[in-house]
This record gives sequence, structure tokens and C-alpha cells, in this order.
Amino acid sequence: MTPPSCPPKPAPGDRVAVISPSAGLPELFPRPYELGLERLREEYGLEPVEYPTTRKMGTTPRERADDIHAAFADPDVKAVFTSIGGDDQISVLPLLDRELLRDRPKPFFGMSDNTNLLAFLYNAGVVGYHGGTVMTSLGRPGAMDRLTADSLRAALFTSGPYELRPAERFNDVNRDWADPATFDAEPETVPGTGWTWVNPERVVEGRTWGGCLEILGWLLMADREVPRDLSVLDGGVLFLETSEELPSGEEVFRILRNMGERGLLRRFAALLMGRPKSWSFERPNTPEEAARYAAGQREAVLRAMRTYAPDSMIVFDVDFGHTDPQLVIPYGGVIRVDGPARRITVTY
Repeated sequence: MTPPSCPPKPAPGDRVAVISPSAGLPELFPRPYELGLERLREEYGLEPVEYPTTRKMGTTPRERADDIHAAFADPDVKAVFTSIGGDDQISVLPLLDRELLRDRPKPFFGMSDNTNLLAFLYNAGVVGYHGGTVMTSLGRPGAMDRLTADSLRAALFTSGPYELRPAERFNDVNRDWADPATFDAEPETVPGTGWTWVNPERVVEGRTWGGCLEILGWLLMADREVPRDLSVLDGGVLFLETSEELPSGEEVFRILRNMGERGLLRRFAALLMGRPKSWSFERPNTPEEAARYAAGQREAVLRAMRTYAPDSMIVFDVDFGHTDPQLVIPYGGVIRVDGPARRITVTY
């Protein structure tokens, strides 16, 4: 397999696609969606182009696949953004034209259920970008988080190294998108906790693979988009994060254990673990409960890694995924994890 390559970057003034390859939630929650489109235009100078399923719930996998194809095939569209995630993008994958996406590569931004498409692009030889969804990253009430905004701008318009930094403050508690008052002010934040390093004695530089852990579990069960030749992952950097469904520590351990049994974990020289989402509308944890949840997840990860990849470096609580801010991680791109210096540098 040829290492993934970065597609050409857009420039201010370009048209960019906005698609909903998982759930058409802009139909139900137009406020964060419209806010995200406004910021694409006003803060990034890009012109969003919508497709038939972008604002429509209940669309078929075929309809969503058609929109993906149309977005990548249009020569006037220079990048592809997802509105948000969902839970059934895996049903779209068998309908995709791999040659089309490989031959007309474009920067693709998405996370959560969009791990499916990021893994698909990886196997097509195209670097994607984990992050940058319209409704969450761009549609944040009040203003975009500065770390999110700067990271997205660098990933969109520049090429080369970009150093990630721990968030001084972060947010894990959502407010109701259906309530107009939600958008009157920025979310409340709490002090950041920094990164926690395990086995930080060396420097690792390699290509990334991973995404949302639950979605990777589904891909493994369906035997889709996991590289057939696992050696392409050797020496790379695994990055993982968990969703607002708040999987238990035992569930996290079991997914990682099964990845270990498949021979995946030992391939990677380093693991970046995103700050865990520890609050949801269904489970509105107190700060103390959230801290216990996060500690339980960390112990589950450590238990699996000690068994299957005891020498791998691990960095916990990196700010990507379902919490806020949401740093952009290149999927298939190069990351340098400098343990002695406690620095993480991505290559956009």
C-alpha cells in the first residue's frame, strides 16, 4: 500500500462541499448548522455548497453515497466538510467508488461516525482530517474556541508542521441546540488538566490511524476498511477517542483487547487518547462522577496496552474528538510525538 498523500488545499474564495453522510441533523437543529456555514463564509472566506441530503433526515445510504460522489467529482469544489456524525455511515461504504475518491482527492473534514469515511480514504491513499465538522467545531455557540479555529485554519490552508497544545480550558457539558438562548454566549469552560504521558522516553514519528473507538469496533466487526496488510501500520501513531454515548471502561477495554488479539495494537509506537466525553443529556454526570468515569476509561486503556503493547508511548487527554476544543488530527498524515520534550506536532 502506498502511503496516503495530502490532497491539494483550498484557498479563500473557493467553494467547499457540506454533506451529511451519516445523519441529516441540520434539518432538526438549524441554528448550529447555519452558524457553522456563516463562519465558513465570514471567518474562512469559503463558499459552502449543499447537497440533496445535507439538510434531510432519513435518507438512504445510496442517496448519501451519491452526494459524496458529487462532492468529490465537482472540479469547482476544493474541500469536503461534514455537517455532523451519526450512526450508520458504515452502510454507505459498500456503495462508494474508491477510484473516484482516490483520483479526485480533496481535504475531507469529519469525526465521530465519519471515522468510516476517514478510514475509507486512508485505504484509498488519501489523507483526511479528523475534526472540523460544521455543527460542532464551526457551530459552537458564541464563538469558535481559539485552539479549534487555529487548528482548522492551519489544516485547511497550510502544509507542514503544526504544534498541538494542551487546552488551558475545556468544555464537556452541552446545552440544548433547540433552545435559542444556547447561542447567546460561549459554553462554560473549566481549567484544563494538561496531557498525561506514559513511556515518554523516546520520540515517535509516524502516520496516523484510528478515530472514534466505537466506530472502529463496528468496522472490525464488519471486516471493513482495516488494512489487509497490517504492516503498513508499523511504527505509526494510533489516535482514539470515545463518543457522547459514554462507553463503559469495560467496553473500552474489550474493544482494545479485541484489537490487540487481531494484532493491531502492537503495530503502533504511540497512542494518543482524546479527552473522554464524560457528560451527556442521557447521563448528566456531576463533576465528581465525570472524573471517576474518565479515570475508569484511562485504567481500561492502560490495562489493554500493558497486555498487548507495553512499550508503546501513550498520551492521555489530547483535545480532539467529542469534547471542546477540537483539534484537527490528520488521518494518514504524519505526527511527531516527542516524549522527552512533551510535544506533539502534526503535519498538515
